[in-house]
Amino acid sequence: MAEDANMLLELYERMITVRTFETVAGEYFAAGEIPGFIHLSIGQEASSVGVCSCLRPDDYVITNHRGHGHMIAKGADIKRMTAELFGKKTGYCKGKGGSMHIADFSIGILGANGVVAGGLPIIAGAGFSIKMRKTDQVAVCFFGDGAANRGTVHEVMNLASVWKLPIIFALENNQWASTTPQEKSSAVEEISCRAAGYNMPGVAVDGNDLFEVRNATLEAIERARSGKGPTLIENKTYRISGHFEGDPQKYRTQAEIAPWKEKNDPIRRLHDYLVTSGVLDEKMNLKIWEGAAAVLEDAVAFAKESPFPEPEEALEDLFVTQ
Repeated sequence: MAEDANMLLELYERMITVRTFETVAGEYFAAGEIPGFIHLSIGQEASSVGVCSCLRPDDYVITNHRGHGHMIAKGADIKRMTAELFGKKTGYCKGKGGSMHIADFSIGILGANGVVAGGLPIIAGAGFSIKMRKTDQVAVCFFGDGAANRGTVHEVMNLASVWKLPIIFALENNQWASTTPQEKSSAVEEISCRAAGYNMPGVAVDGNDLFEVRNATLEAIERARSGKGPTLIENKTYRISGHFEGDPQKYRTQAEIAPWKEKNDPIRRLHDYLVTSGVLDEKMNLKIWEGAAAVLEDAVAFAKESPFPEPEEALEDLFVTQ
């Protein structure tokens, strides 16, 4: 039980770190200190941490334009992530990629992707690589309900099932594809039911419940590692932030958002469970939040002190060299 309690506290801390990162990033973007666009995952922390907490360091993950949480959950360096958002040379892409292009092959992160559903063909390659090398790794692809309607998703799911690739399709259904609600863009209530068309398991879970997400992921991992092929997991969650920072959100009301912020917040739900179980008290809770704030304070200081890339560096790193 002690080990279980320690693990839960660690996952709780990781969810808070994701939330703090996103909150700080939003604040600096609003202040004009972060260039380009950023897409935050506030409210989706149980999905990212729940899935990635089940993975090994050598397992692959590819994420999307809303990928900060996936990166942190898989173990990415927060200082390098922050520096990249600030466009600094010490960032993951030397300040030239920004939020939607962060990658870290050393921990299995094949990259974020600004193209909607752009990660699906890449994860097919990763899954095929695993099969060809005969390892027991798995490959996870995060994508949203909007991406689920793209043609590449169906092509890759069909291919993955035919070849029994060790892939987990982690669909984060946050109810909104940019400005379009799911019910206006999908003919089915649960997108996971489409898995039947590819002869693979499909399951819809409460994406704001860390335990449901982990249970579904662990089952899918066992299936993948044993050579039985892919699984589609639909984590039903909610995007509390706008589609992008600065989004006026005229397509939905605060009355719709409020219950997700107040009652269904994944961090609040795990907090209440841990308190009720005697694993967490408010003194510990405050210490965890303060610790996350300190981590981000250091990361922002690192980013601000780092240099911008030189103009001539724009043409570097375009090609792989031996």
